[in-house]
Amino acid sequence: MSAGPSLDDIRVAARRIAPFIHRTPVMTCASLDALAGAKLYFKCENLQKTGSFKIRGATNAILQLSAAEAARGVVTLSSGNHAAAVARAAAARGIAAHIVMPKNAPAVKCRAVEGYGGVITFCEPTFEAREAASRRLVEETGGVLVHPYNDRRVIAGQGTAALELLEDVPELDVLLVPVSGGGLLSGNAIAATSVRPSVRVVGCEPANADDACRSLKSGHIEKNATADTIADGLRAQLCDLTFGILRERVDEIVRVSEQEIVEAMRLVWERMKLVIEPSAAVAVAPAVGRAVRGEGKRVGVLLSGGNVDLSALPF
Repeated sequence: MSAGPSLDDIRVAARRIAPFIHRTPVMTCASLDALAGAKLYFKCENLQKTGSFKIRGATNAILQLSAAEAARGVVTLSSGNHAAAVARAAAARGIAAHIVMPKNAPAVKCRAVEGYGGVITFCEPTFEAREAASRRLVEETGGVLVHPYNDRRVIAGQGTAALELLEDVPELDVLLVPVSGGGLLSGNAIAATSVRPSVRVVGCEPANADDACRSLKSGHIEKNATADTIADGLRAQLCDLTFGILRERVDEIVRVSEQEIVEAMRLVWERMKLVIEPSAAVAVAPAVGRAVRGEGKRVGVLLSGGNVDLSALPF
C-alpha cells in the first residue's frame, strides 16, 4: 500500500480547513450534458479562494506546522496556483512565504502571489531548476518546505473536494480530475474510492505533458523531456508518493490535445458563463468528447481553477 493519507486524514483535514475555504458549488449544464451523453456535475474550484483548489492543501499543511516551524516561515515551488495558496495561507497564520516560480509563469498568477504577501524567486522553467531553487531557499531562509504535491498533508487537503462532491452527488459513477504532480488526483482518488468504491477515477492530462499516462503504463515514473502545454498548471511530474497512490486508486489516464483543451475551455466560458483556466479544461475535454465511456452515467468533473490572464486568451 502507498504511504498516502487515509480517508480519516481527509475528513480531519476537511474539518480543519473549513473556516478558511469556500465550500464550492456543484453546477450542471444541459447543453454540455447533451454533448457528453451523460449527466455532468462540475465541482467549481475555479470559484474557490485564491481561484483554485490549491488553498485546500496549502491551508491543511500550514495549519499543522508547530509554533517553532511556523516561526521559520515556509518555502514552496509552483507555477502559480499553489504559490498563491501558500502565500495566502501563510498570511492567514502571520508567517513568511518564499515562493519559487518559473520565469514564464503567467503574470496574473505572479501578481496574486505578491498580493498575498509572498516573496517570489524566479527560476528557469524546468523541473530541475525549480527543485534546486527551492532547496537553496530552504537553506537560506530556514523555511519549512510545503511541497505542492509530495506532502501527505497537502494531498489530504486536496481530497476534501471529492468529499464535498460526493456529499452533493452520492451516486457518482465517474470522476474526472486533472493530473500533473498528482496531488489533486491522489487526494481525490483516495476520498472518492473510499466513500464510493464503485466510482471510476480518471486522470486527465495534456498530451504534451503526459508523464502520468506513460508512468502508469510502464510501471515506473517517466519524465517529460518538455512540457510545452497551454495548461500551465499541469507541467509538473509525479513523485514516488503520488505515483504509488495513482497506481492503487486510478483506473486510467486520458490525454487531451492542445486544441481540445482550448475548445473545452471556450465551451465552459460560453455555455456555463464560468471562467476556467486551461488546466481545468483538461478535465472537461474527455467528458464532452466522450473519451471516458461515461455515456448514460453520472460524471463528476473537477474544475481545478480559474486563474487565467484575460489579456492573453487562447480564443
